[in-house]
Amino acid sequence: MVTSQDKQRLEDLVAVAAVSDHRTRGDLNGLLEELQRAAVDAKDVPTDVITMNSRADMLDLDSGETITFTLVFPPDAHIEKGKISVLGADWRTDALLSRARRVRVERGRRLRRMKVTKVDYQPEAAV
Repeated sequence: MVTSQDKQRLEDLVAVAAVSDHRTRGDLNGLLEELQRAAVDAKDVPTDVITMNSRADMLDLDSGETITFTLVFPPDAHIEKGKISVLGADWRTDALLSRARRVRVERGRRLRRMKVTKVDYQPEAAV
């Protein structure tokens, strides 16, 4: 689910990334599919949905590891601080922008089965 404001920013970002180095553009097809869905007003986003700048916890269903992350735009990404770019080359982050609670995340060359367990912060809900 994408807010109207974030949809425009993400469409601009995808347009630039589509012509850049393929190693830095992440999974654009999945993100483009998510952007094709209707954008919603920020006030209409359910509080359990991950949106841009949301902080959430995911459980790795294979290792049991919990990962806390914030989904951010590329300039704000800092993997050591848990800030994952929406165009992350290692993470299929487009799946996080949906209401899906179970996602398959490609991290490096490893496919991980993850479950979103909690949305700690969502900007739209904080207003």
